[in-house]
Amino acid sequence: MTESFNANAAFIAGPTASGKSAAALMLAEKLGGEIVNADALQVYADLDILSARPTQGEMGAVPHHLFGFLDGAERCSAGRWAREAARVIGEIGARGRMAIVVGGTGLYFKALEDGLSPIPAVPDEAREAARAAFEKLGAEAFRNELVARDPGAARIAPGDRQRLTRSWEVLAATGRPFSAFQAEARAPLMAPARARIVIEPEREALYAACDARFDRMLARGGLEEARRLRARNLPDDLPVMKALGAAELIAHLGGALTLDEAADLARRNTKRFAKRQLTWFRNQAAGWPKAATPEAAVAAVIDALQS
Repeated sequence: MTESFNANAAFIAGPTASGKSAAALMLAEKLGGEIVNADALQVYADLDILSARPTQGEMGAVPHHLFGFLDGAERCSAGRWAREAARVIGEIGARGRMAIVVGGTGLYFKALEDGLSPIPAVPDEAREAARAAFEKLGAEAFRNELVARDPGAARIAPGDRQRLTRSWEVLAATGRPFSAFQAEARAPLMAPARARIVIEPEREALYAACDARFDRMLARGGLEEARRLRARNLPDDLPVMKALGAAELIAHLGGALTLDEAADLARRNTKRFAKRQLTWFRNQAAGWPKAATPEAAVAAVIDALQS
């Protein structure tokens, strides 16, 4: 990719409920930009409400890309998203417009700028075999066996089923450890962004916003969206089934929780997730400028673009 490919790209990142979408919309309206989604759950058509996707009015105000473009039965990896995003950003740049990439999935930003490991496509049979092995062995035994065959997998957290099964299926399909592919040189999919910002609100304000986020989703029809998702009988390990709020409401619909219990659990899980996101960005995007509010983020990005 050439420098002109990314001449007008800005990144806005941060935890859930931090105001990223509002900041992106403000910036797009000020600069005549187009918004590109970098949230791993907002890619799914099934999660209009439960991913807190921008409203139809917001998406009609300025062009939005990569929102709700996948069916919930699909798996969207960081690599798949990064390739799609690189294409879209290139098209936006060709129109002479600003690409504003916004989301809370840090690995998506990393894959886009740092590049992708050269991992061959994995057949569906290997993917199904990995899931079957996980179910048969159980989480601990599965991870132990994987680490015995690929010591690099020891870096994967014991509870991270998605990454564990991904490592297993790559090893089974290629005969090479996943960690070996990760160690190979990567080619960036784009030149560095011209501006970037992490929105990092004060902790108490962020947690209050997390609670309000779930309450808004419930008021907008989140329970009915969860009911439609449950009716599809999709595998529990699909990313779409783990959306904040969706998993808890589906548990309620299955009789495992009362609605109040599901709501309390969803609020608690949302705050925990936001805390993990903050930790990720502090560790993996330590050099990015920070802003406490969407307004401050927009001002900082504009300053960076003008410097």
